[in-house]
Amino acid sequence: MLLCRWQNILREEHFISYTIVTDSSCNLPESLIDELELEVLPLVFMTDGKEYQSYLKGQVTDLKQFYTIMREGKIFTTSLPNLSDAQELFEKIFQQGNDILYLGFSSGLSGTYEGVRNVGKALSEQYEQRTFTAVDTLAASVGQGLIVYYAAKMRQEGKSLSEVEQWVRENRLKMAHWFTVDDLMFLFRGGRVSRTAAFAGSLLNIKPVLHVDNDGLLIPMEKTRGRKKSIQALVKHMEATITQPIDKQVIGISHGDCIKDVEYLQQLVTEKFGVKNYLVNYVDPVIGAHSGPGTLALFFLASER
Repeated sequence: MLLCRWQNILREEHFISYTIVTDSSCNLPESLIDELELEVLPLVFMTDGKEYQSYLKGQVTDLKQFYTIMREGKIFTTSLPNLSDAQELFEKIFQQGNDILYLGFSSGLSGTYEGVRNVGKALSEQYEQRTFTAVDTLAASVGQGLIVYYAAKMRQEGKSLSEVEQWVRENRLKMAHWFTVDDLMFLFRGGRVSRTAAFAGSLLNIKPVLHVDNDGLLIPMEKTRGRKKSIQALVKHMEATITQPIDKQVIGISHGDCIKDVEYLQQLVTEKFGVKNYLVNYVDPVIGAHSGPGTLALFFLASER
């Protein structure tokens, strides 16, 4: 009788309800956010002295228009999220009786993770029956989104918070991020390349290939001449490290309003690897403000980043 009681207690603890929270930098489409029952904290971008949130539940941001006005010369800046929004959301989740697993935007690219984690830790001290767990994904855009996607699928399969946390920690550095940009001047504004490199690159039609490393930092890896060669380079890096079985993976692509380039990249990947499942979405305004129109990124599970 005592054994059965303990088994019931352990079973209840295993299936304690928890909510996965992430940032709008995950670039997941609204339909998938709803399907996976995710909570998303909006990051903030600004222009002309006005502040905007990059994600509002139930509202669609016209990202094609965002990139159109960037091409016309409008300058956007970014800032940390409103931490009171995080506190309000976390408190609501705790009051509903749920624990929280927060999967945050790379700390190597933003102070978002640290700020949100500190809010959650402080609040959890007021709710002693609840658990707040934060993991730095060291990822961005749909790379972060795919980590969140796999975590949410595990949650739906009945995996506990601690099991999902362990999977994320063990696999986050296997989520490869490879991307290229069309205009180096946006990376210059963000401090990623020098003015000289940006000017010379534009003049010589040089398209850099970059990735996010194990510290979650953006690292230039090579230079190519011309857009097609830069897209082909993404596939070359994919071929070098992608893990089997490839056709079982969901391959992520995010872009700064360059649909034809997305189609070309998908064609190359499908022909070479037989991939069937893609997750494609726009790069959100907070990341796009730094990478610019024409950004094209490829994400997949690999032996290493």
